[in-house]
Amino acid sequence: MIICKVVGNVWATRKKDELSGEKLMVVQRLDIEEKGSDEIFVAVDCVGAGIGEQVLVTTGSSARMALRNHEAPVDAAIVGIIDEVQAQVR
Repeated sequence: MIICKVVGNVWATRKKDELSGEKLMVVQRLDIEEKGSDEIFVAVDCVGAGIGEQVLVTTGSSARMALRNHEAPVDAAIVGIIDEVQAQVR
């Protein structure tokens, strides 16, 4: 899983039927010190996240499993909203 911050929304009136009703969010990958990286991508929101929140994102086939739709053309999904991160960095 990847720690990210939600930085925006995506509206797409025309998309694959498997994505109908799904909320698409723009997320920015964060490092352990909560600094944003240059990596920004779109993830399907499975948990009702909002802009500015830190989230857990899963990628690959796990993202489709989170959606419970193995046919959806998805490679990133927001699966959790982070309350707090505690880590020791060397």
